[in-house]
Parts: sequence; C-alpha cells; structure tokens
Amino acid sequence: MHYHIILTERCNLKCKYCYEKSMKEFENGLEDKWEFDENTPFDSEVKIEELKKFLKPSDTLIFYGGEPLVMLNKMIEIIDHVDCRFCIQTNGMLLHEIPEKYLMKLDKMLISIDGDKLRDNENKGLIHYDKIIENINLIKKKGYTGEIVARMVITHPDVYEQVLNILNLNLFDSIHWQIDAGFYKFDFNEKEFNKFVTEYNVSISKLLDYWINEIKKSNIIRLYPFFGILNRIKAWDKETKLPCGAGHNNFTINTKGDLCACPIMNSVKNFYCGSIGKGIEKKKYIEDQNCVNCSVFNICGGRCLYWRESKLWPVQGEELVCKTIKHLIHELNVKTKELNLNSQDFEYERYFGPEIIP
Repeated sequence: MHYHIILTERCNLKCKYCYEKSMKEFENGLEDKWEFDENTPFDSEVKIEELKKFLKPSDTLIFYGGEPLVMLNKMIEIIDHVDCRFCIQTNGMLLHEIPEKYLMKLDKMLISIDGDKLRDNENKGLIHYDKIIENINLIKKKGYTGEIVARMVITHPDVYEQVLNILNLNLFDSIHWQIDAGFYKFDFNEKEFNKFVTEYNVSISKLLDYWINEIKKSNIIRLYPFFGILNRIKAWDKETKLPCGAGHNNFTINTKGDLCACPIMNSVKNFYCGSIGKGIEKKKYIEDQNCVNCSVFNICGGRCLYWRESKLWPVQGEELVCKTIKHLIHELNVKTKELNLNSQDFEYERYFGPEIIP
C-alpha cells in the first residue's frame, strides 16, 4: 500500500497556481458541501509509535506537504524508527539540507518543475529554477541514484516544448504533468480555456509523435501519462479505478493521523477512510454516473477524485477538461496500435505519486 504523509501544511514558496490562487478563492461553496476538520494542526503531530505499528515493511510512505522538507527533523525521525520504503514529493528548494544518510533512504523523488527557466520562475518565483538545478546536481554528486521525477504543472498549452526542455536537462529519469484546470472556482474562463484545450491537444499530439519516434529508436522515455494510459489501453494494467490510487490503493495520513482518500482533501471529513490507529475502514470511489458511464472511464478512472467531487467548474468546463483526456487516449490508442511493444518496457510503479491523467 502507498501512503502520503502530510508533514506540514506550510510551504517555503508562493506558487501562482497554488498559494496565489488559494488567496483569491475566498468563497467556492465547498464549506457548504463538505465538513472540514478544524482540529488538524499545521505540522504533523502523528506519534512515531503509532505510525510504526500501522505501516508494514512492504508499504511505501511518501513525504508530502506543504513542503515536507520544512519539517526535515520530523522526516528524519520517521526514517529512523519506521520500517518501510520512503519517497518524497518536494519543490526541491531544501534538498541540499538532507543529510546524506537520509538522502540515500529516499527511493524516489517527485520534484516540482514546470518547464524552462522562464516558465518555472513565472510560476514559482525567480530563485526556484536555478536552485533546484543546483540541488539536483548536488545530490547526484553525493551518489543519489533513486528515480527523480519531474512533476510539472501545465499553465500554458505548450506541453511539447516544456517537456523537451526538461528532457534536455538530463537530470530527470521521468516526467509527469497535470494541467492547471478545475481546481479553483474563480479561474474558469470558457473562451480562454477553449483556446488552451485546442492548442494543448495539438501540442500533446506533437509530443506523442516525438515519443513514438524515440521508441522506434529503442529510446523509451518515461513520460508517466503516456505510460499509465498505454498500460490500460493494452490491458497490461487491468485496474479501472483512479490511476493515482486515491481512495483505494493510496491513502493520506494527515497531521493528526486520520486517513484520507487524497492529499488535497486531507482534512475533509467526508473523505476520511480510517486512521493509523484503526486502519483503513472504508474506501472511496468515483460515484458520478456521468463519469462512470463515460466510454473512456475504464482507462481514465475519473481523472481526479477532488476535481470530480468538488465540481468547482461548470459543466462546460468539465467537458473541456475531458476533451483533453479523450484526445490523449485516442491519440495513444491510434498511434501505438501497429507498434510491436513489449509490456516489460513500459512497466512502472503504480500509486506512488503521479496522477497519470493530466
């Protein structure tokens, strides 16, 4: 089983699509729809002994925030006392502070980067890009050999160019991206997003052509949205629920030890599934019948539990997001149909962080 653990709600950056948008989202109606747990502290107060009893050696624990490295001491304490596998999702700004002993115990890292220097700094601030490049080079120099995943947020439609910019750095082992769509109520503009979708779909097709050409040269680039969807198209992965695992194979341990279906809704009681004291008591699934009855549901799985349940965008916005998903699935299906692919070449670890469906 995979678990995200919220070490803190605090962060050392103020990203445009996260902090800045949240500061503009004063009323979105969710407080009337959901019951928020006001007793969850900013920093994790989970007792190590309880965590130790709850987790099995076969489990994977993913350090998450906020920015988890703001609570580096808590992370170190957990690694010292808990017997399981460890990963982290981080903005990378504090990677240089991790003692080498603990660095080597992190099996995988998802590091936030949104493209080239101009794009990344536009989203995250002027110091982010250079600092994380410096930090990744530093940990590699120290001997870190775990998988490093570029975790992109797509705020402009040029996914092809931005993915190639990251590939050309030769610092990341794999890439995942998610479009910044449907997570805030105030930011939907039908005309602008319609234009985004049209241009994004063109760029996705271009990226897919590049990816397939590289496969033909025996260079298999680990682009997780392509990997995950291809595995379902080919029925190598027979699962049909959310590809990220939220609510069924990936749970979140919030700052007071409750288990939630997803890190985004870690303090929403409606999505509590148990606690580290009692274990997993129930699971959460996509229940929206329009979604479940969709022709590509068995591949898409519903995209995102938070997006699907919150419904912050109107129906036309949801349909435009789905248009990007259907385009990606169709293009992957058509363009890989005649290829003689070996499933072993496209194996990947499910549920450790990448949402798969952008």
